[in-house]
Amino acid sequence: MSEFRVNSITNQDGSTGPQVCGVSTFSGKSGIQIPSGSTDFRRLDGGGRGRGVIGGGYVAPANVRTIDVIEIVTSGNASDFGDLVQTANLIGSGAASATRGIFFGRFDSPATKDEIEYVTISSEGEAFDFGTMIQARAGASGLSDNTRGVIASGYPVTYQNGTNSMEFLTIATTGSSNDFGNLSFAGGYYPMCCASPTRGIIAGGRDSNAKNNVIDFITIQSKGNGIKFGELLTHEGGVGCSNSTRGIFAGGYNPSSITDIISFITISTFGNDTDFGDLTAVRRGLAGTNNPVRGTFAGGQTPTLVNTIDFITISTTGDAIDFGDLNSTKKNHAACSDAQGGLS
Repeated sequence: MSEFRVNSITNQDGSTGPQVCGVSTFSGKSGIQIPSGSTDFRRLDGGGRGRGVIGGGYVAPANVRTIDVIEIVTSGNASDFGDLVQTANLIGSGAASATRGIFFGRFDSPATKDEIEYVTISSEGEAFDFGTMIQARAGASGLSDNTRGVIASGYPVTYQNGTNSMEFLTIATTGSSNDFGNLSFAGGYYPMCCASPTRGIIAGGRDSNAKNNVIDFITIQSKGNGIKFGELLTHEGGVGCSNSTRGIFAGGYNPSSITDIISFITISTFGNDTDFGDLTAVRRGLAGTNNPVRGTFAGGQTPTLVNTIDFITISTTGDAIDFGDLNSTKKNHAACSDAQGGLS
């Protein structure tokens, strides 16, 4: 068997240690053994990976189709990635595999749209057509494991009437989405979504008829209706992200004012959200994504539009810290990454 040895490894975040994919350590030896053909030197905890793509939204005075990109492990300003196929206010995302990011739905006056687009996260460039949703909608949110994306809620026609329907797609295969089931609550625009590798969380949503504070869960690989997980105690209509065990909800409203609240849940259990800390400023209409170590929250409205990106360490409660800036001030955009919670 061919092999080679290294005495130390420096991870992308500057730490050292033998946490390398495909690596076995062996007692009493000064080094690590890497199976022949293995070239993946990422940390097993995901701390050295995670590329976030942030697309669409509203940049005064118009809707845009620009996509920004950040390297989540390294704080700094966003860079240009490319463009979506369509201008996209109130676009949804949050569904991704380790290679492909999905964007869906939008509002283009006077109507909501049903298009689904995708990008190859590792390669800057333009988005491509993926297919269409069963139901046109704007302000929807998404979640995924490594193979299946789920599109949840949003509104089909107006803010006054959210939908509780969910759809799913196979991320690697272009085409139309399929029916998944219904939430246990009425839904609304921008529910806060997150996932572990098996369980998806859909929390709240907002329309002018109801400000929903219910948290539902689903099993991502099993079609069916949402089951009540708990309730949001402090805010709704913000954005979600997660590592493989902890879900994070940030920003939105509390209950009618824009808020800076961050809360969390343990995805594998049931219960209400718990206080985590605060964003650097109150915000709605922001986008969130993460790697297994860091969560990021980008842009939004305070009520003025901002380009601020915050970050948190998901496993440790506390206030958010400045990460950098988007390329423009915007709201109602969406984000996903190649290392988010459902992929861990």
